[in-house]
Amino acid sequence: MPWQDWFGWFDATDYEIAREVLQRGVAALALVAFVSTLNQFRPLLGEHGLLPVPELLNATGGRLRGPSVFRWGYTDRRLVAVATTGIVLAASVVLGLPQLGPPWLPLVVLLALWLLYLSIVNVGQTFYGFGWEMLLCEALFTVAFLGSQQVPPPLLVLIAVQWLVFRLEFGAGMIKIRGGREWRDLTALMYHHETQPMPGPLSRQAHLLPPWFHRGEVIGNHFAQLVVPFLLFVPWIGPVPVGAIAAAVVILTQLWLIATGNFAWLNWITVVLAAAAIPDTVWHAVIPAIPASSWAGSGADVTTSPPWWIAVVLAASALLLVLSWWPLRNLVARRQLMNASFNRWMLANAYGAFGTVTKRRIEIVVEGTLARSPGDGGAELDEDWHEYAFKGKPGDVRAVPRQWAPYHLRLDWLMWFLPLGRMWEPWFEVFLLRLLEADAATLRLLARDPFDGAPPARVRVRAYRYRFATHREYRASRVRWVRTLEGEVLAPASLGSPVED
Repeated sequence: MPWQDWFGWFDATDYEIAREVLQRGVAALALVAFVSTLNQFRPLLGEHGLLPVPELLNATGGRLRGPSVFRWGYTDRRLVAVATTGIVLAASVVLGLPQLGPPWLPLVVLLALWLLYLSIVNVGQTFYGFGWEMLLCEALFTVAFLGSQQVPPPLLVLIAVQWLVFRLEFGAGMIKIRGGREWRDLTALMYHHETQPMPGPLSRQAHLLPPWFHRGEVIGNHFAQLVVPFLLFVPWIGPVPVGAIAAAVVILTQLWLIATGNFAWLNWITVVLAAAAIPDTVWHAVIPAIPASSWAGSGADVTTSPPWWIAVVLAASALLLVLSWWPLRNLVARRQLMNASFNRWMLANAYGAFGTVTKRRIEIVVEGTLARSPGDGGAELDEDWHEYAFKGKPGDVRAVPRQWAPYHLRLDWLMWFLPLGRMWEPWFEVFLLRLLEADAATLRLLARDPFDGAPPARVRVRAYRYRFATHREYRASRVRWVRTLEGEVLAPASLGSPVED
């Protein structure tokens, strides 16, 4: 029997469109991630950043949690080179250029993107400590083995992507069921739209929907995350494309999250990855203008992939299968880990989000003043103080929250975490010092500097309770947020005084 007959199962001839969506979509999000890094890494983590990478390397002796090209030394110039290279390589995949060549060409390009972004994440510290960072790394590695247009998409790699979506969705569902009571009594989404890290332009409208709708949202979420993921692995039952329908449910729920919040590329990449379960036949039936697969007539009993390529894919699939033991065990563990990597390469990770939902929104507001001493009688005059405006974090009560995702505003996200844990973080102290110095790179991370580049004499930090304005409150005063002062986090401090809580 010819060797081609032994591997007739290897080619997924009806998933050419899925491959295009997966490779180009993941590369597009990698492009966004590298642009975000180019714009924000240096003021956050660069040589003069809030958490400088050179200090990390000195403290650890170069022993990082995983591989990184910065292990042998970091400079801002080297960071720019890495990010720029990532942008160029990602753009080439988005344009489909490597896919025109032999199957090893997109493999090399996407693996290079994986290693470059892994290098950044492994020195990114708390600013790169989000689950979607390791998710992007794993996705880049996995879709690299989908090959080029010269070979059919490998079935094993599509299954690996489906397994990734399963861990994303089912892991998040299990975290919620095991987490806060609000997910079990169906009240979680009565709070979430208001208290999520970075609301979007439609978040207030979603929050003001009636309670019965929010309970329905939670029920729909549980169904989409705890039931639907199992159906991704069932391509067809008779004439019914079960896997494609399951993927559609995942996509629709993720589009709702995209419309009502800003979660970087988490929801966007889930939409892209879900395409792994949609065959070309379904695409063509839904959109007749989409042509049928060019591989459809090649037969299912004989492979057209070369033996070396089959060997490469089998090796990668075996690696992912072995590494999957740890996230699988985590899914059924009593103490399930959320957003955890079990190896240095950030492959076969555990995912999950919002096991508990915050009930009250506390915002940290940073203010500055040009006055070098308190007002008459020793009293502080509030009119002398002016707020620093962030790009995505709520501040101005009249402003409409902007849509930023899939772009990731790292400083704004960490500002949300401050009141949830330790109110004082090392990077936050340095951030306040940079404001007192009117550091230009730091100020570019903000939406507005109230002093137009001049250094303030003092800064202070206050905590406010924020809630969305009701329809009546908005009609009366045109405010979208209502805020009340909770207290002072930091008394007025200057460069000559210690900045501490």
